[in-house]
Amino acid sequence: MTQAFPALLLEFFCRPAEVVGPDLVGCRLVKRQADGRVLWGVIVETEAYSQDEPACHGYRRRSPQNETLFGEPGRFYVYVSYGIHHCVNVVTDRPEWANGVLLRAIALPDEPERVAAGPALLARRFGLDRSHDRAAVTGENEVWLAPRPVAFGTPTIVSTTRIGISQGQDISWRWYLKNCRSISRRAKGDRTPPLQQAWAPSVSDCP
Repeated sequence: MTQAFPALLLEFFCRPAEVVGPDLVGCRLVKRQADGRVLWGVIVETEAYSQDEPACHGYRRRSPQNETLFGEPGRFYVYVSYGIHHCVNVVTDRPEWANGVLLRAIALPDEPERVAAGPALLARRFGLDRSHDRAAVTGENEVWLAPRPVAFGTPTIVSTTRIGISQGQDISWRWYLKNCRSISRRAKGDRTPPLQQAWAPSVSDCP
């Protein structure tokens, strides 16, 4: 089964977050579970952060809590929001420069459309927490990122401003799959597509 989900190469992540962010839409988050089964979903919403803008965790200072964000690209950076919610990011660009992409929403095959429509829901559904911080996303562990399937085609992606932040709200570094209903929050004026016209993953998408 895991042969159906080859991992993305490290080179994919050695680019600025604002480049990797939209390219991750349509890619898949994959987890090999304890019973050997594979849990997977399609990334449908992402958000980028960079050290030179105020919404980034590494903007003001480097600390033990955000150390991973300054490390090697191609690793998970998992932090706790409001003391209770885990948020899953991918480190990008280069070492010594805080740069990463937040995975905001994922659509899972044959599951409720909003089961992972938000960072905290995403982390909960995949069982990801601080123990996964610093783990490689390139196939060395039980959780990894796989590329867009060929059948996915070229997605129509909406670019809009980030949410849930107090600074840097005007930067359009959030992207989502337009014809999907599993988005955490749509851009103003962009209506949720009717169920009959919306895209959703299916177990048949896995070879």
